[in-house]
Amino acid sequence: MTAKERILSRIRTAAVPRADYVRTETPVLSASLDLFCERVADYRAIVHRVSQDEVSATLNRICEGRRCLVPADFEFVIEGAFADAGFTHAELVDFETTITSCAVGIAESGTIVLDAGQGQGRRAITLIPDHHVCIIRADQVVSSLEEGLERLMVTRPLTFISGPSATSDIELVRVEGVHGPRKHEVLVVEA
Repeated sequence: MTAKERILSRIRTAAVPRADYVRTETPVLSASLDLFCERVADYRAIVHRVSQDEVSATLNRICEGRRCLVPADFEFVIEGAFADAGFTHAELVDFETTITSCAVGIAESGTIVLDAGQGQGRRAITLIPDHHVCIIRADQVVSSLEEGLERLMVTRPLTFISGPSATSDIELVRVEGVHGPRKHEVLVVEA
């Protein structure tokens, strides 16, 4: 028996059977969209509730006078915005605002999840510019984390965003923008 075979054999005999996953009952939140908006606002993010027809005008207003970046496959047209063409991290610092869509929103925590899908771009464009604007459709909002995970492919790179990036030092002095954008805006597109 080779060393590799011995190691694998020991792993097989030491492995314990997997416990069955028991899903806990999550109370249905009848006002999930309202709760989502409330929780996002609790993080000091700006929430815009808009109709589909108002999205482009709202985005153009937000980007006015700013150097804005959007993913290459972004669905909305924003005057003067740059489509990501693989900018380096050093070049991304020059953008004030990035605008993306998302995969899912979780009402109970006010969390937005990106999975590198359509209109979300690569992770760097959501972390380096100082201002992130995220568009979420009302039908993408779920009540709980469990429901959110059911909609996601866990093999994709997932980024969970719960408000602007912030940290505190030992004296509890809050510093924003250390791990990502300091400013966060969310456009909730209602039907």
